[in-house]
Amino acid sequence: MTASPDVDVRDASGSDRPESDASVIERSWDEPEAFSVLFDRYAEDIHRYAAGRVGAEVADDLMAEVFVVAFQRRRRYDVSRPQARPWLYGIAIRLVHDHRRTEARHWRALARVAATVPAGEAGEADPVAEQVAARVCAQSARGPLAAALAKLPVRYRDVVLVIAWGDLDYAEAAEALGIPVGTVRSRLHRARRRLRDALGGANPTTTAEETAEH
Repeated sequence: MTASPDVDVRDASGSDRPESDASVIERSWDEPEAFSVLFDRYAEDIHRYAAGRVGAEVADDLMAEVFVVAFQRRRRYDVSRPQARPWLYGIAIRLVHDHRRTEARHWRALARVAATVPAGEAGEADPVAEQVAARVCAQSARGPLAAALAKLPVRYRDVVLVIAWGDLDYAEAAEALGIPVGTVRSRLHRARRRLRDALGGANPTTTAEETAEH
């Protein structure tokens, strides 16, 4: 799907305020080309998330598939939800599950690559390893973190990574995953405990939401 530069993204009142995702989706029911607005808004983020989960080679196809599936399901979208980002991440998570073996190989390979890169040469590492370092841990813990993430049950890894890379808050993560907020918190807590144990007590997963709370 390619973005159309002619799509009007003003709101219904004609102001310059960006149209809500829900409004774009509703409009796309009769004007399918309007759906490209969501692609413009979120394709880069979804691609980055997919690359982190399954690697760059699979990310292009997975990202495209997310928007194909979303387009096909657009009439089922709950337009009372103004932001579609959790919905798109939910589709991405389910598609990642179809590539579980690829993801497991990806994390194991990241751990091996990171373990061979001297600390002073981080820029030469796999760019996805750089994202891991930047988003969820200190650079020095990159290799051990990748290994620890590879060993997490997928339900825990889903929560950790959709929050860390998707920048979703707990409510949005719950919507994306189709689980209660309390379950998000519980799984994140258990995932952190396992990661801390694997990383010698370091906490690699402080979220923006928790930072704001303090």
